[in-house]
This record gives sequence, structure tokens and C-alpha cells, in this order.
Amino acid sequence: MRISIPSSAFVAAVVGFGGTLALIIAAANAVGASQAETASWVTAICLAMAVETLWLSWRTRMPVITAWSTPGAALVAASSGFTMNQAVGAFIVTAVLLIATGLFRPLTRLISRIPASVASAMLAGIVVGFVINAAKAATVDPWLVLPLVAIFFVARLYNAALSVLAVLVGGGILAFALGRVESLPSLELSSLTLIAPEFSLAGAIGLALPLYLVTMASQNLSGLAVLRAAGYDPPAGELITVTGLVSLITAPFGALTTNLAAISAAICTGPDTHPDLAERWKTGPFYALAYVIFATFGASLVALFAVLPQSLIVLVAGLGLMAAFGNAMSIALRDERDRIAVVTTFAVTASGIAVFGVGSAFWGLVAGLLVLALEKLKKT
Repeated sequence: MRISIPSSAFVAAVVGFGGTLALIIAAANAVGASQAETASWVTAICLAMAVETLWLSWRTRMPVITAWSTPGAALVAASSGFTMNQAVGAFIVTAVLLIATGLFRPLTRLISRIPASVASAMLAGIVVGFVINAAKAATVDPWLVLPLVAIFFVARLYNAALSVLAVLVGGGILAFALGRVESLPSLELSSLTLIAPEFSLAGAIGLALPLYLVTMASQNLSGLAVLRAAGYDPPAGELITVTGLVSLITAPFGALTTNLAAISAAICTGPDTHPDLAERWKTGPFYALAYVIFATFGASLVALFAVLPQSLIVLVAGLGLMAAFGNAMSIALRDERDRIAVVTTFAVTASGIAVFGVGSAFWGLVAGLLVLALEKLKKT
């Protein structure tokens, strides 16, 4: 045991939680969740990650780190016309699809055959609105936003992983100093709220299917790649099945789908954590402990976000997705032969259109794949 093991785990947990909690709040607001339902969402998803990471790390003796689906949260936050009950129904459908993917390897191979360029273009189309809204926030509330933007870009020069967290903490302090926060909420323990799911074809196609695709293509496959790059041979089917099963259990409490982490996992899988590959799995229990703490006080954290200025939440969500947007665009435009399909996917997804009650992420993916198919048909 080295001090670098718990420190890496806690840094990964704080970065993953603090850097994207604003996005979870935005997703909950988009589906009309009450404050109690939002608190239940945060509590349940933190407990899911704690259980998954603890069990999988111990069982596989690998640093298997899980996270909530950041692209998935962005997808929910960008959606419209769905209620919290319909969102829970979509989370359940997504979890079932993940379980099926883990149990039947052909499904994993099928998802992996979706061109990375098109999948990345869909992701870029989902998150671009948040990045743009972060820029717009500067004109809405310049005295609060502009200093935080400066903090973000300066902090990135020294530690990119902590830059969004620096904005969140600094923004809270500045909002309080500017008188934008009248009073801080009292500390309270979290509780879970059972939410009845509502299933519909529009929810399954417009929310669950895109959520499943971005979770697999942008999170699980990336998480497996991080583990392989670190020198491990992860059992893909087992890992995806377990995250899907835990997501199925926590979905009725409002929890978004959980999956294998990529950025947080990279913090825990490198040689800085421990020079011995066989010892790095010990980050799992410490990471799980951090999320148990977050789950315990999830209600207070949600209440705190509720009193913060909306412009700060918009800014943090947008800045937190800048790296994901840049990475998605770089992958999407890498192959010149796919660029028309990529632009089509991006434009349709970013448009926010809904056809037959089905959201733009699904139609963007369909449009991009159709363009690719037409181009390949011409070549033959």
C-alpha cells in the first residue's frame, strides 16, 4: 500500500463528481425532476458506482473504475418532451440493453462496428449546445462568468483534470461574494425516492437507444481501451453485464446509466498510482468509499446547486464538456472519406429536431449511417 493509491482514487472521484455534477442537475431539470427526485438520482447513481467499482476491482484484481455516462447526461439534458417517469423507463431499457450486450458478445462486436467517426459526430452534436451556452453566459452575467473563464484556462495550464472543479469551487465563492446566494442550505442526509417508470416507443427510440449507443461507443469501449492500454486484459462481457445489472436496480430511484470510466480510470491505472500492475486494483475500494460519502450527502449537494446562479451551472456544464467536444470532433474529422457523413450526423443531432417524438441524436446517427451506406454502395 502506498499513499498514491488512495490519493489517486480520491482525485479521480472528486474530478469525476465535481466536474460533471452540474450536467446531472441540468439533465434532471430537463425531464422535470423535483428536488427530491434529483437528490435521489444523485444518491442512487453514487451508490451504483461505489458498488460496481468495489465489486469489479476486488473480483478482477484490476482498477475497474465506473462513472455515470457524461455523454448520456448531456443527451438527457438536451432532450425535450420527456417526463421524469419516462426518463426512468428509458434508463431501465438502456440497462437491459447493456446486460444483453454483456451476455451476448455479438452485440458488443456489432456496436464496435459503428464507425468511430459517425459515433463521435453524434456525441459532438449532443454536447455542442452546452459549449455554446457557456459562451453565451458571458453576456448574461459577465461579472460572474468572465473571471471564472479566466480561472478555467489558467488552471488548465497546470492541471486540466482539476480545472472544472476549480471553476465550480471558485464560482460558488464568487457568487456568494457578489450576493447572488442569499443563504446556504442546511446539511441533510440523503434519501431515495422510488419513481414509477413509464414506457413508450418514443422514449425507447428517442432516449433509451441513443443513451445506450453513446454509453457503449463513448464510455464502455473507451473504458476497456484505457484498461488494455495500462496492460490489463479486462473481461469485457462481465464488466458491461455488472454495470448494466446495477443500473437496472438503481434506475427506479432515478439513477442514470452507469458505465466503465475513461478519464477517471486513467488517473487510477497509470504507473503514478503504483509501479506494480497487480497492486493498482486497490484504488477501487478507496474510490468506492468516496462515492459512498457523496451519496450520503447527495441531497445537500443538490440543494446547494439549487441556490447557485443558473449562469454558473450553465458555465460549469459547458466548460466540463469542452474536452469531450474537442476530442469527439477530432475523431469525427480524422478520416476525410467520412466527412460528409460526419457533418450530416453532427448537423442533424445538433439541430434538436424531433420526428415522431424521437429525438435528434437517433436521427443524426441514422442520417450519418445512410450517407455512409450510399457512398459504399456507389463504390461497389
